[in-house]
Amino acid sequence: MKKLFLYTLLISSIVFFGACKKSPSVDPVTPPPVVPPTGGGTSVDYLKLAQETHTFTTNNLLTASYGYRANTTTHANNSYEWYNVSQIYADAAMVGVGQTKHLAYMNNTFKFMENMWDKKDLRGGYFASVNLDGTGAGGDKYVDDNALSGMVYLEAYDVTTGTDKQAYLAKAKACGDWLINSGLWDNVYGGGFYWNTLKPEKPAQTNGLTLQLFLKLYSLTGESIYRDWAVQVNNWLNTKMYDPISGLFIWKIDGPGEGIRRTDKFTYDNAIMVEAFILYSKIMNDPSYLTRAQNLGKAMNTTLWNSAWKGYIFNTNETRINPAWCAWGSQAMIRLYEADKNESWLVYARENINRLNIANRNQTTYAYYFFAGFDGQNRSPEIETVDQAWMQRIQALLSKY
Repeated sequence: MKKLFLYTLLISSIVFFGACKKSPSVDPVTPPPVVPPTGGGTSVDYLKLAQETHTFTTNNLLTASYGYRANTTTHANNSYEWYNVSQIYADAAMVGVGQTKHLAYMNNTFKFMENMWDKKDLRGGYFASVNLDGTGAGGDKYVDDNALSGMVYLEAYDVTTGTDKQAYLAKAKACGDWLINSGLWDNVYGGGFYWNTLKPEKPAQTNGLTLQLFLKLYSLTGESIYRDWAVQVNNWLNTKMYDPISGLFIWKIDGPGEGIRRTDKFTYDNAIMVEAFILYSKIMNDPSYLTRAQNLGKAMNTTLWNSAWKGYIFNTNETRINPAWCAWGSQAMIRLYEADKNESWLVYARENINRLNIANRNQTTYAYYFFAGFDGQNRSPEIETVDQAWMQRIQALLSKY
């Protein structure tokens, strides 16, 4: 999940090369004692908030080509793969709650995405970036971007019909097939997918997203190759990336030889794994994985939940919060609620979004800032498409409950 610009995160400057490019830059933060939120409080019209976010996005970030500029500041002339598919994801959520006008936005951006597909390589795969008019596709190919794209298309598949429906499934399969044939899984560190074609590291979230995609493709197609890859990825994640002490998944493995296990804990890494385990329990008919998902959710709410401010931290080394990566925690809680109907998951999901609305939302323009402190101070100036997309999406999902 590629970002190509410089951000200052608190006391040090970090170049973020993607959603999974995570560089611990400050002293570790000791989480406050866990005090579960109690629910209740003022009712929030989440659908209205999602609609307002979409209006900002279409007025400020949507281009004539139906792609989305990366942000309104430093990369206003670039369009990134995972930003575009995140907006498709957001619009699919809107369609799912009855807002059918979003079908056109979703389908038009899906067509724009063809500009990013590698047509010179028979294996295909999405490049990370194009110009606003769709020209100049290039950069590395990212495993997490392609896996997320496939998952997004399968949600679009669920809310469309006819030829559109089949086109989404076909492209999701193409993403999964690229993963299998990309050469980005090897025996270094005992297996696992690399983050991208430069092979710098093997992160948890990259592999968690591939696990989700392989499971969903198996459930829809019945093709055993997807089941076999799902089992292989799942085994590697559980063996190499799970920390039994915290009950959470670590960030990544990198470096020569056996590699170094980077044990930072990230909200969205673990949110991805919660969703993956829920899928595993259903698709592989293994109820123990629902229990694992529930335990992982509890571990998130022990270590990654800031009870003083009622929201998920970005990671155990960063004191500010981000609308996309932190909102992912709410998606995991929503999925847990849908799986077991335990209302407490929804309380965490709502409170986390409520905090992001306080801390990161511009109450005049309805845009979300890239990073902010829990108290709404120390905001980054960037207004990223991906952040708007995820806040639109999660609030659309919450509007159902």
